[in-house]
Amino acid sequence: MPELINPDPRVHRSFLVAVAEFKAEGRGQADDRTMLGEEIHRFGRLWPDPVAFARYVARQRAMAFEKTPPREGFAPVTNMWLVDGDEFLGRIAIRHSLTPILLEAGGHIGYDIRPSARRKGYATQMLRAALPVSFGLGIDPALITCDVDNIASRRVIERNGGVLEDQRKEKLRFWVPTTP
Repeated sequence: MPELINPDPRVHRSFLVAVAEFKAEGRGQADDRTMLGEEIHRFGRLWPDPVAFARYVARQRAMAFEKTPPREGFAPVTNMWLVDGDEFLGRIAIRHSLTPILLEAGGHIGYDIRPSARRKGYATQMLRAALPVSFGLGIDPALITCDVDNIASRRVIERNGGVLEDQRKEKLRFWVPTTP
């Protein structure tokens, strides 16, 4: 049964397979400005080493602490992974506040499901499980954005109560209640 967990080195093998799937669809190129794309580009060559991967996992966890400097233009973030046993299915990032960049395009929550796990309801389940975590961080409602042409992501957001506010450039902006 899939569950949302804190990043954990035990999924190392399946994480690497998932990254290979993401790379096969073009993620991680130098021009990929998504959080996942930038991480693949920056850390991907290190991940095969178990020690380096464990350091990456520790960094993912530490990003939730206010004392850890966030990425330029971003906020502290709670990273969580959707797993089924030791199988990595996807990841979700809950940003603790909105900076000007996040208000326009990134929102409070961003997520990725590995290509082989898509169209199985995992993204909807993962977002649903993350909403109470967001509430616990004082976020209510949560801003979630998606590309205008990403129908699957739009459906995930709407299935979790998202209400469309507007479109800004190529992004749709939804507000999703996080109250239990």
